[in-house]
Amino acid sequence: MKRAPSFARARRGAALLLAMIILALVTTLAAGMVWQQKRAVQVEAAERARAQAGWILTGALDWARLILREDLRSSQQRSSFYTAASDPWATPLDEARLSSFLASDQSNNADSGPEAFISGLITDAQSRYNLRNLVDATGKPVPLQVAALQRLADLAGAPSDTASLLATALGLALAPAAAGGDPRGPPIRPATYADLNWLGLDGATLARLAPYVELLPSATPVNANTAAREVLVAAIDGLDLGTAERLVQARQRAPFDSLAALQAQLPKDLKADAARVGVASSWFEVAGRLRLEERVLEERSLLQRENGTVFIRRRERHSFAASPR
Repeated sequence: MKRAPSFARARRGAALLLAMIILALVTTLAAGMVWQQKRAVQVEAAERARAQAGWILTGALDWARLILREDLRSSQQRSSFYTAASDPWATPLDEARLSSFLASDQSNNADSGPEAFISGLITDAQSRYNLRNLVDATGKPVPLQVAALQRLADLAGAPSDTASLLATALGLALAPAAAGGDPRGPPIRPATYADLNWLGLDGATLARLAPYVELLPSATPVNANTAAREVLVAAIDGLDLGTAERLVQARQRAPFDSLAALQAQLPKDLKADAARVGVASSWFEVAGRLRLEERVLEERSLLQRENGTVFIRRRERHSFAASPR
């Protein structure tokens, strides 16, 4: 009879311990569910922000296409057709709050808009030397173009065999499959200048050439109205830096409206080859940058103007965390 209270207390202790275990289990499960729900909300918010940023940059790209199309129409109305750095498309868009571009009303103004900032720039892809010019349709190096690129490489401080190495590598990658020769098959065909790393070219050399060269889908002449003086030296045989600088100053006063206008500014013993240098462009690069809260989304697109239409030929997008201010 004396053991009954001890037994009852033991049962109550066991029940209390079981209740505590159940409470701890329920609390753990609830905390896990809350964490999973919070994580799902964060993932959904990040995905929504990424999608919104993508749509905004797509809209900005369409805007750039409209600018280039309207510029083409206005250029065609001139007595001569040319592309110059003084045209409206060349004006960069400095970073601005996205809401400043939206219609303002009682429910939508600059203060209530999203914390999103956009910037962008259109550049003439033909202001740089096109590496696609180095080889012909069969992948064989073009001696005049190899010599032109080597002049540019010398000015950029690149090694003396840079042009020949690039021509050989591109020839192997761009040659038709039937013209192969390597039992392993041709190298992966590069689509952008950065892809040349795949061909085993030195990264430091590529970095030195980067401001002056481009890799476009087809051969193109250099635009004398937008090219740097180093690129002009490469495009016109016998041209020196001093004369190239005078060409740059001359076009700032008045763009070259024809190849004859460019030729008039050259010494009599030099000739501008229409296959290698011109005054108009069909290829442009659009760089857009959107900063949305803690994320930054950058996009680079290659556009081609052809037959009155602006086509998107390539798009690259990169996302990363914004650096603290």
